[in-house]
Amino acid sequence: MSYKIVFSDIDGTLLNKERELSERTIKTIKAIKDDIPVVLISARMPKAMRHLQQQLGIENQPIICYNGGFLLVDEKPVSSTAIPVNTIQELAKFNETNQVHLSLYNADEWHVPAHDYWAKREERNTKVTPSIKHIHDVMDDWGKRDLGAHKIMCMGEENKIENMYQFLKDNYSNQLHVYRSKNTYIEIADKQISKLTAIKYLLKNHYNLSIEETVAFGDNYNDVEMINGVGLGIAVANAREESKAVANKITDASIDDGVAKSLEELFLT
Repeated sequence: MSYKIVFSDIDGTLLNKERELSERTIKTIKAIKDDIPVVLISARMPKAMRHLQQQLGIENQPIICYNGGFLLVDEKPVSSTAIPVNTIQELAKFNETNQVHLSLYNADEWHVPAHDYWAKREERNTKVTPSIKHIHDVMDDWGKRDLGAHKIMCMGEENKIENMYQFLKDNYSNQLHVYRSKNTYIEIADKQISKLTAIKYLLKNHYNLSIEETVAFGDNYNDVEMINGVGLGIAVANAREESKAVANKITDASIDDGVAKSLEELFLT
């Protein structure tokens, strides 16, 4: 099979131990990008992806944000699927007693209840500064603008995160994608979307390529469907076992330039 496009997850997949792009990764992607489109696909917001695009020289390519909930082509939204405000309100009500950090995201907006340990940690990881705004104020504003959450991030102590996870699974399993990216993190998105649905949308509406011509790299639970559904699904060595189980190939770990090495083998040898 001749592969014609690459999609890559970011955190845990593309970045090195400093959570940066390595020189090898930058060099490799720059070497193939004029012939093979490279598209970043992540749970991140657009602001947290653009600087990586710039480093790789792929600003002309679309970006898939929020696990497929928000797609940008030429900096313009072409697909947007959000969690409605009334669902956020119900989640906020439960959290009044559970008390985990709730980050709310829509497009390039990121709202946090306080600049606490969790907000500072995400700020370091993504190089984006959040807005400090009470969740009820966010919901009032979004309600007036007919917006919802492209992503909700719950962060906190393991036992409280477990409580929140069970609440979500018991009440919203038909409406929401709920996955624990870490023992202290839950990421929430609308059930209609996934990384694979976003890839299929772009292949059909932007690239005119088949899914069989697609390579995708990932590591986490939210990458399983994507890795399993593309032409060549590759998991990094540090990936979750669920991702490895469906992968066509396992490459080296993210901190050992696994993505770059596979791209070199596929397109530069």
